[in-house]
Amino acid sequence: MANSADVIGVPTHFADHDIEAMVNALRGRTVAILTGAGVSTDSGIPDYRGADSKPQKPMTFQQFLSGPDHRKRYWAGSHLGWRRFDAAQPNGGHQAITRLEARGLVTGTITQNVDGLHQRAGSLRVIDLHGTLDRVLCLACSQTFSRADIAERLTSQNPWLDELDARDLGPDGDVAVEALDSFVTPECSVCGGILKPDIVFFGEFVPVEKFAEARALLQSADALLIAGSSLVVNSGIRLLDQAAKRRVPIVIINRGATRGDQRATVKVEGGASELLTILAERLTA
Repeated sequence: MANSADVIGVPTHFADHDIEAMVNALRGRTVAILTGAGVSTDSGIPDYRGADSKPQKPMTFQQFLSGPDHRKRYWAGSHLGWRRFDAAQPNGGHQAITRLEARGLVTGTITQNVDGLHQRAGSLRVIDLHGTLDRVLCLACSQTFSRADIAERLTSQNPWLDELDARDLGPDGDVAVEALDSFVTPECSVCGGILKPDIVFFGEFVPVEKFAEARALLQSADALLIAGSSLVVNSGIRLLDQAAKRRVPIVIINRGATRGDQRATVKVEGGASELLTILAERLTA
């Protein structure tokens, strides 16, 4: 068997037996993929729980609803974060998943991310388990809006905001902003109701129908691949539970420990982009 250093695209810091175990667990099977924030870090979007992550205190849904001051803070920070999200490009991990799907090896991708990068990479079947930042919803009348349109409105009403720095970005697209007395919060142009990005906030539940869609995708596959998720969020661990009950292979690739490591068929420690690229090369060779 060739040493990992002799195989194109395989870095020497991955043990050959780990790579072989990952590939062998998935070869000849249709695979459902669950992705977390670790898949998007190489696109410049930070991870809440990675080793280099800054402490984050994301706004909860209850805070968002509690009063206009919280909504001012959220929308100001989210607007700055949106510019970074909108400019982000898919990385090698996203592209590897797209190649696997195109070859019929992946039945679809369930993602905990809200950045839309799987779709931009060309993946056709993506379940946005926690919603997507590029859509905005009115909580009163359920009218939906393009995030780009809301961003234009925010820029027009708060031109000073675009002069601020968006370096301290959170994975949910939020940036801490101070001095918000003059900030104009967007309202629904149909009914004047409260607008909220169409994402699952901390303190909210994943919609029942969305989780049912994810579970159906998993049940149609012969294996589960989890990439870049620590599985701290309950939606991810519930899907792992489903796979474990069916006794299908479970492969986890992640930097750092996850809640599912003890139940994984194979766990490979490392970056999602590199490992997904290796996996795509091996399975499509």
